[in-house]
Amino acid sequence: MDAKARNCLLQHREALEKDIKTSYIMDHMISDGVLTVSEEEKVKNQPTKHQRAAMLIKLILKKDNYSYISFYNALLHEGYKDLAALLHSGIPEISSSSGKDSDGGITSYVRTVLCEGGVPQRPVVFVTRKKLVNAIQQKLFKLNGDPGWVTIYGMAGCGKSVLAAEAVRDHSLLEGCFPGGVHWVSVGKQDKSGLLMKLQNLCSRLDQDESFSQRLPLNIEEAKDRLRILMLRKHPRSLLILDDIWDSWVLKAFDNQCQILLTTRDKSVTDSVMGPKYVVSVESGLGKEKGLEILSLFVNMKKADLPEQAHSIIKECKGSPLVVSLIGALLRDFPNRWEYYLRQLQNKQFKRIRKSSSYDYEALDEAMSISVEMLREDIKDYYTDLSILQKDVKVPTKDLHKKMITQFQRYYQLHTLSPDQEDCMYWYNFLAYHMASANMHKELCALMFSLDWIKAKTELVGPAHLIHEFVEYRHILDEKDCAVCENFQEFLSLNGHLLGRQPFPNIVQLGLCEPETSEVYQQAKLRAKQEVDNGMLYLEWINKKTIKNLSRLVVRPHTDAVYHACFSEDGQRIASCGADKTLQVFKAETGEKLLEIKAHEDEVLCCAFSTDDKFIATCSVDKKVKIWNSVTGELVHTYDEHAEQVNCCHFTNKSHPPLLATGSSDFFLKLWDLNQKECRNTMFGHTNSVNHCRFSPDDELLASCSADGTLKLFDIYTSGLLAEIHTGHHSTIQYCDFSPQNHLALVALSQYCVEVWETKKVCKSSAIVLKQDVDVVFQENEVMVLAVDNIKHLLLINGKTGQVDYLTEAQVSCCCLSPHLQYVAFGDEDGAIQILELLNNRVFQSRIGHKKAVRHIQFTADGKTLISSSDDSSIQVWNIITGRMEKDFVCHQGTVLSCDVSSDATKFSSTSADKTAKIWNFELPSPLHELKGHNGCVRCSAFSVDSSLLATGDDNGEIRIWNVSNGELLHSCAPISVEEGAATHGGWVTDLYFSPHSKMLVSAGGHLKWWNVETGESLQTFYTNGTNLKKIHVSPDFKTYVTVDNLGILYILQILE
Repeated sequence: MDAKARNCLLQHREALEKDIKTSYIMDHMISDGVLTVSEEEKVKNQPTKHQRAAMLIKLILKKDNYSYISFYNALLHEGYKDLAALLHSGIPEISSSSGKDSDGGITSYVRTVLCEGGVPQRPVVFVTRKKLVNAIQQKLFKLNGDPGWVTIYGMAGCGKSVLAAEAVRDHSLLEGCFPGGVHWVSVGKQDKSGLLMKLQNLCSRLDQDESFSQRLPLNIEEAKDRLRILMLRKHPRSLLILDDIWDSWVLKAFDNQCQILLTTRDKSVTDSVMGPKYVVSVESGLGKEKGLEILSLFVNMKKADLPEQAHSIIKECKGSPLVVSLIGALLRDFPNRWEYYLRQLQNKQFKRIRKSSSYDYEALDEAMSISVEMLREDIKDYYTDLSILQKDVKVPTKDLHKKMITQFQRYYQLHTLSPDQEDCMYWYNFLAYHMASANMHKELCALMFSLDWIKAKTELVGPAHLIHEFVEYRHILDEKDCAVCENFQEFLSLNGHLLGRQPFPNIVQLGLCEPETSEVYQQAKLRAKQEVDNGMLYLEWINKKTIKNLSRLVVRPHTDAVYHACFSEDGQRIASCGADKTLQVFKAETGEKLLEIKAHEDEVLCCAFSTDDKFIATCSVDKKVKIWNSVTGELVHTYDEHAEQVNCCHFTNKSHPPLLATGSSDFFLKLWDLNQKECRNTMFGHTNSVNHCRFSPDDELLASCSADGTLKLFDIYTSGLLAEIHTGHHSTIQYCDFSPQNHLALVALSQYCVEVWETKKVCKSSAIVLKQDVDVVFQENEVMVLAVDNIKHLLLINGKTGQVDYLTEAQVSCCCLSPHLQYVAFGDEDGAIQILELLNNRVFQSRIGHKKAVRHIQFTADGKTLISSSDDSSIQVWNIITGRMEKDFVCHQGTVLSCDVSSDATKFSSTSADKTAKIWNFELPSPLHELKGHNGCVRCSAFSVDSSLLATGDDNGEIRIWNVSNGELLHSCAPISVEEGAATHGGWVTDLYFSPHSKMLVSAGGHLKWWNVETGESLQTFYTNGTNLKKIHVSPDFKTYVTVDNLGILYILQILE
């Protein structure tokens, strides 16, 4: 063994003896023929793991270089990559010593293998490129006996084929990695018949004794299958070299679990095949000295004796090995033509640079033209368009960018640029780039700080590219006003999930929701005032000053509920998963989508990045755990040992290779090593579903929490239970985590959407978080809001001043205010109704009337009667003064979801989960009309002010308008239009309200919408920070609106006049 290799092994002996398990490593070394069975027994007879490792190292130290290389490869194969890295610097170079004959550094063994495999010989004039050859060999070593692809790519004539052949002229590489031989196939540009012929020839070479078949394969699929069997059974551990691959479909014919080295001009050809992939890029140009060396060898002169023209020729050739070789071969035959060939190069007379050679194209122009001809038609057009620029002339790029902008301004206007124009997409993608490159600060700011541009661009290409431009050109945009740039970038980031959807939201209305100091708001306000004069409807959020928005970026990557999201370790990417069964990966800065993977057969419950960011783990209701390549999206592993849905997954923080923990509804935790196919350890102890798990920062402990109300700590090495904490919770513990000092923290989470939080802005908020059961009374200029907070307090809030009066503490399911602010009524989950007198804050009526939870409660216009609906399918009418129940209507077969009273107090409506609505007279026991036709639960209803119309809304987002007198359907105000699975309304329609003249209607659901009742046209949409709005309360003049979203944020909106 070389001294260098021996010293490296001795230097790292202690680390190796401490960590390695010898059994699998010895299997590899025995198959390589460097370790005997008796030596294996000698190692196995040692009593401890450490002593077995020590004995193996001792045996290797007595052996040769091949043993060192075999041991190194075994470490790689068994997942000890960190230990293999320690030995990498000591890998010996195996030469022709030890009795092996040599010719030019190549052993007879190498010559035989390459000759049998059809590998081309070195060219007559050969110049070494050691750095590139070494890079290729290192990639081949990484295949380590497993199927995979090493791609050498570069421009035509850069020497890819010569480098591929040179890389395998290495004794240690062939003997250690490819003992089954090397097989070279010159592929080139082929059609299907040509490819079949290549495959037939290869199969014949590999099966010369015809032991597998005496007939050639008849089609490509048969040939592919034949090749797979031959490589697996007759030529295991061999290398297949595919020279000059043009098309990805050709490569698929060789995708059969082989080790493959290929050369190509397009590195994307391997995108269509599976397995590990390694790439070596070959620059198109040689250095000046290498170029002169090639010329000197061709003309048989010393470099110092070459004429002056030699230096100019190398310069004109741009270092291309092909061009230099063509010129060299010509000069060898015509040694007096130095000046002539230099002039031909300078004048671009490539047809005259012609010389028969082993290269496929005799003349330089042929090699160039074939490369251009093989481009896609659209790319070929780009090449032709750009060929107007003269070669070797320095183009004044700044002036060129300015001219591009001048051309744009001459032929286009931003407000007239439409998608059907030929060059529209180019300008939307690159107009800002040209302005920035030309240092046109004023023009760039005018463009980027324009709501018109933001609307036009995001409507076509979405918000991610525009956010990226704000980040990319921040240094230029900040020169005008840093605050303005911040305003627009924040506006885009927080509204990106809306700007990327259809139908496209009104950008002016979105701008009006920004802080009043924002440039975005000021532009939107100016535009809104102009459009209001033309009949447009806009709304002001008048209490927005009290709301703190901590979000930095909001995206809408999924088409259904989002269950989990996590950062990559470097903070550059976010992965999310959800009910749509997908894994999504996007940029943390801009929200730009990087990957979308249909990850599982059922809902994906959790995802996690590995510490090195190379992998993402996902787990699902389908009981499977999957590992994905975080860059390519390729599936790496699938684990299916859990018996129930897998709820959580988490990687270790520092360990190499990384370990993954998963928790399941089967009550078990499992630990996985990514280098193994089966579970490494299973941890027992929970008596209900495991909801969450986390490794400690030092990777020694694993914490888990469960629906059994316990938190457990496990030792990850022994899988033993170290500690158990009974929290006393009656509900499920959802989350557990460690602080950086290993102190454990418990957190309960409620997740609504994917949001990116800016840590420095997050603080403990003292703001009241409201539940969605609110009622509102509009009195002169006052807006009084009755609400319940998250700690069960019943509150009365002045909507204009923000003053809060605490009324009482109660279990409230719904509540309402009397019209003149005399009484408060509220129902609870047990069916009870209580009435509170506001003047002295005392309960003066309390009755249990319903058998189940009270869902809706409402005063009549005179404030003397109360109407309530319940899950028990009934509606009851109460006298406020006496407290007596005067009427009890059994209205529906299903739960009664809402009711409304007509303004004349003679009729009421009821809606139900049975998909019907009914109109009732208070004096009659049977309904006046039963309204059928909805396809979902009818969740709400509202009478018009004159009681002639009734509007109903359902869970499919449909709103219907009915004639109250005869029960006929008049028309549908919100026809369903599904986009990505969501109705036009954004989900359920949960509340409705008519304008005084019955020509407009406002609805609540996923957001607020205003409608033209007669045409069904949407007039405006207001998007709240949260979703799932339950109620909309409207002033009598239809100018002020109050609602609460599912985040507990109160919105008081006014029509802009």
